[in-house]
Amino acid sequence: MENPRYQILLVEDEPGIAELLQFTLADAGFSSHNAMTMQEARLAIAEQLPDIVLLDWMLPDGSGLTLLREWRNTAVTSVLPVIMLTANGMDEDKVLGLNAGADDYITKPFSPRELVARIHSLLRRNRADASRPGNIYGTITIDTERHLVTVADVPVKLDQSEFRLLKFLVAHPARVFSRSQLLDKVWGDEAFLEERTVDVHIMRLRKSLGVAAGYIKTVRSIGYLMDAKPD
Repeated sequence: MENPRYQILLVEDEPGIAELLQFTLADAGFSSHNAMTMQEARLAIAEQLPDIVLLDWMLPDGSGLTLLREWRNTAVTSVLPVIMLTANGMDEDKVLGLNAGADDYITKPFSPRELVARIHSLLRRNRADASRPGNIYGTITIDTERHLVTVADVPVKLDQSEFRLLKFLVAHPARVFSRSQLLDKVWGDEAFLEERTVDVHIMRLRKSLGVAAGYIKTVRSIGYLMDAKPD
């Protein structure tokens, strides 16, 4: 399957893994560029914003998580799709990566087919987000074209997953969704994520919404809903 318009930035310092990644991506029709350090990644992002970043956890000049947090706190890269690619496979490491703003997480050694499938899934979700109209719910306004969310006219920073989750909940107010339903509806055919991932994203979204966090209610033993009357 050809994907000539999609550019992928690899941030990987191990030459063998970087070579395997570039071969895998080229075979799937993607264009890619490799950065071996945080500084090289910063320069690459400044020169051209990629469609997706594959980000290693441990780099010679620091942690990939530090780089990810920098991007999430910068307007132009705040919703840049990022897949963490690391040898840290413990649940707490995955939660840490998701809390830092990663859209997905895959551990080494990885299956090339699985990696390509995750990239395609993330690209499809981004295309779907871009095609949906904006919404207003209470004090929350969602501008899809500019990928901007405001609460009481004050801009708030959301990453790609938070933005997608908020859009879905706002589009279906007063309806209770289980964690598995949210995984299916918000992340689509992304079958690699666990249900606990939803809790992590809900927690992050509430924190980002600040005074409007109370719109998102927890329904014990079931899931979550968007309530018209915040706490």
